[in-house]
Amino acid sequence: MTDSPNSATAAVTLVSGPAGTGSIDDFELFYARRALGRFRARLGRQGLLDLLAADIDEGNAFLRESARASDGGYTGGTTVLSTQGLGAGEFVAWMDKAFADENVLLAAQPEHYLMVGQANGSVHVVENVGPHICSFYLGDWAAEAMAWADDADELLPKADFPYKKATNLFLADGTIVGRVLIQFGETDDGFTSSLTVYLPASCPQDVLDHHLRHFAVEFRNWITAAAAARA
Repeated sequence: MTDSPNSATAAVTLVSGPAGTGSIDDFELFYARRALGRFRARLGRQGLLDLLAADIDEGNAFLRESARASDGGYTGGTTVLSTQGLGAGEFVAWMDKAFADENVLLAAQPEHYLMVGQANGSVHVVENVGPHICSFYLGDWAAEAMAWADDADELLPKADFPYKKATNLFLADGTIVGRVLIQFGETDDGFTSSLTVYLPASCPQDVLDHHLRHFAVEFRNWITAAAAARA
């Protein structure tokens, strides 16, 4: 079984039967989300952590060794999304509030297992980094607090992308294992999202590629949730 979401498959078309609109993919997504939500609710936060403990130990060992081998070097990649019907300022305001609601954060991506704000302003995250389930923290989201962001090649002009957030990703022992720089700019009918992740340079390319897809899924879902909340 391949790990790629683009595996070749036979073409199947829904001709008739179910009431309402939507494709078979839409139906599957609905049922998958419902099943996942049930398991999360039944297991609870600590139950999930206990279930994934061995995976987390392995994933964090991978990140820690990758950071050591990379000696401070990072490789970055960027996912760009175009949104119509919602403004960047509206979305950023919604997102700032959403980070206080773990249910909203978890619902955005099937491989979100825990996203909990901490008293010091960081966020504890358990999610996949490529095939690895990892437990790490997002630091201060304020771009001005991150000197590295000012020198990033991916930094876009503030006139076009006025909404910027940046943070380090670090393990519980303080080891920095990545960075994130997200930027949002208004367009005539919505906004553009520039979502950059930096992983230790020694990480395989497919780990970075997976996280770029991860970004596409979670931010698409957060954006549609923000639009739904406004309606």
